[in-house]
Amino acid sequence: MLLEKFKYKKKFTLESGEQLQGLELAYHTYGTLNKEKSNVIWVCHALTGNSDVVSWWQGLVGEDKLFNPDEHFIICVNILGSCYGTTGPLSINPQTREPYFHDFPEITIRDISKTFSLIKEHLGIKQIHTLIGGSLGGQQALEWIIQEPNCAKNVVLMATNASHSPWGIAFNESQRMAILMDQTWSENNELAGINGMKVARSIALLSYRNYNTYKFSQSETDSNKLDNYKASSYQRYQGEKLSVRFNAYSYWILTKALDSHHVGRNRGKIEDVLNSIQCEKCITIGISSDLLFPPEETKFIAEHIPNAQFFEIDSLYGHDGFLLEFDKIGTVLKENLVD
Repeated sequence: MLLEKFKYKKKFTLESGEQLQGLELAYHTYGTLNKEKSNVIWVCHALTGNSDVVSWWQGLVGEDKLFNPDEHFIICVNILGSCYGTTGPLSINPQTREPYFHDFPEITIRDISKTFSLIKEHLGIKQIHTLIGGSLGGQQALEWIIQEPNCAKNVVLMATNASHSPWGIAFNESQRMAILMDQTWSENNELAGINGMKVARSIALLSYRNYNTYKFSQSETDSNKLDNYKASSYQRYQGEKLSVRFNAYSYWILTKALDSHHVGRNRGKIEDVLNSIQCEKCITIGISSDLLFPPEETKFIAEHIPNAQFFEIDSLYGHDGFLLEFDKIGTVLKENLVD
């Protein structure tokens, strides 16, 4: 496992036309590139994830797993706007020599995917064997294979969509409203809006899971209880847990980027754009109980990409199933990926 940094020496132009100077990208690699550089597994992480994919996807990546560093060169890049080493709102703005904070420009999924091409070129990789991502990570992977045809031999898109839904945007806006209600949000310091982000995370959890998930994991055994319910403490715990490792600026920026996702923007009909994708194999995986990215959204992608297949995994865990159902996901990939 190796964390590396890449510094882009030119100005990086965003979809909005704004430019970032001094762009840095942090990424983890595992394993060794073979002579042909044909053993690359590229993982795109989700909203609050990081590039250390082994730490959060141990069921699929690691020694003796489906994606094994002994056989593959596995790479994951921390996304633009995040807070795990890549340029984001807490990075130093070269023009002011102070952190960007609220001045960090809005970004899109296309901007994030565009940064991946810089790393790919830096490493001399001509084609990725398997490009894989779930949720916001799936949006990045989808955008990348549209931006750069033939960049990947195989593409795996899980619990994701071709354009973010009004339902998903509404959830994100509700989370940002919680941050806005935090009186510290207008300040310029690392902890600005942090209590609002705790509430935002609580709202997000309701979209990541579902009624049956909470019934299974948070039901009470004491029928006489009048307060301090498991579900209540769970929501508070999740908010506190995120506040230790993330910041409200990145949360704001990345939920905005998620909302921006629409593969047809300035290109034409979504169906035509998907039909233009070039890869040997595309596998899309939906989660049966996913409220945030319903399986029909992922199925829609497969219906319009040439040679694509859709698989639905039965799971209790809602949207988070793409992170937790690694045995079922592994079975699908073992049986259907191109060697």
